[in-house]
Amino acid sequence: MSAEPIVQQATEFREMFQKLRDEVGKVMVGHKEIVDGVLTCIFAGGNCLLEGAPGLGKTLLVRTLANCLNLHFSRIQFTPDLMPADIIGTNIVTESEGGRREMKFQPGPIFAQIVLADEVNRATPKTQSALLEAMQEHSVTVGRNIYKLEQPFFVLATQNPIEQEGTYPLPEAQLDRFLFKLNVGYSGREDLAEVLRRTTETAKYEANQVIDGPALLRYRSFVRQALVAPPVLDFAVRLTLATIPGGEFATEATNKYVRFGSSPRGAQALVLAAKIRGMLDGRYHASFEDITAVALPCLRHRIILNFEAEAENISPDQIVKDILSAVPKQYEEK
Repeated sequence: MSAEPIVQQATEFREMFQKLRDEVGKVMVGHKEIVDGVLTCIFAGGNCLLEGAPGLGKTLLVRTLANCLNLHFSRIQFTPDLMPADIIGTNIVTESEGGRREMKFQPGPIFAQIVLADEVNRATPKTQSALLEAMQEHSVTVGRNIYKLEQPFFVLATQNPIEQEGTYPLPEAQLDRFLFKLNVGYSGREDLAEVLRRTTETAKYEANQVIDGPALLRYRSFVRQALVAPPVLDFAVRLTLATIPGGEFATEATNKYVRFGSSPRGAQALVLAAKIRGMLDGRYHASFEDITAVALPCLRHRIILNFEAEAENISPDQIVKDILSAVPKQYEEK
């Protein structure tokens, strides 16, 4: 492949990413890092978990993004009494024209392309598990039948970290299936003032569709072609291994505060997200700085802390930052 088509495709990718930013910005005020993080997950083909206090715009962001993408969208409001069949669907008895009764599968809201799992931690683990197969294999098993989900497919989930009553922590296996975990913070003075202007006046702000499914799949395939030099790839590997206590690259903080570290999915997320960040910066390769920049959203939800960390109020973010400061970019064999 010649360099010219690659350069042209890279330029088109950056322009499309910026268009999506701009359209989301018509409705969503501020939170640029969060918007970029969600868009990165979409172009990487991964799921995204948004955590933040109520009213910070998590659901609004997902709804706005759905308006920008010409894809089938569905929303699932998670509650303690929600059942797995409410998500994946169920077999119902129908009557044919000849009067014969037969079982027919009625698809649930998981049969979409963008699925908003709102307040996902309010459902029981049994119900949360209904998402696992869809998030990883992009399929749904009902009885003896396996139904493939239409591509592209991704889950954008929100959860509230404040309220504890009536909530269930997400299983570690489910957390691992999110490419990013993004912490949504509060708006600043100027952003909050703009929010008030937009929501208390008569003007309407709406986002327009800018990309469809086939185009999104092409961009997903293209960004995976970005180059990763062996030393950069090794840096991502060592960062991931540094989260595992007792391992060769484990830091002092890891051995002291971590019970379980990241799976290989963490390393995959680091490399994919770094490739996209490099492309957005005008490069056709991922760098050490790209890996470092995406380490927090890639690894924070894949680190399981022990009791000592909980007692000393140590957060996963602190562990990741300690690893970033302790693990050298270039590694020399001893």
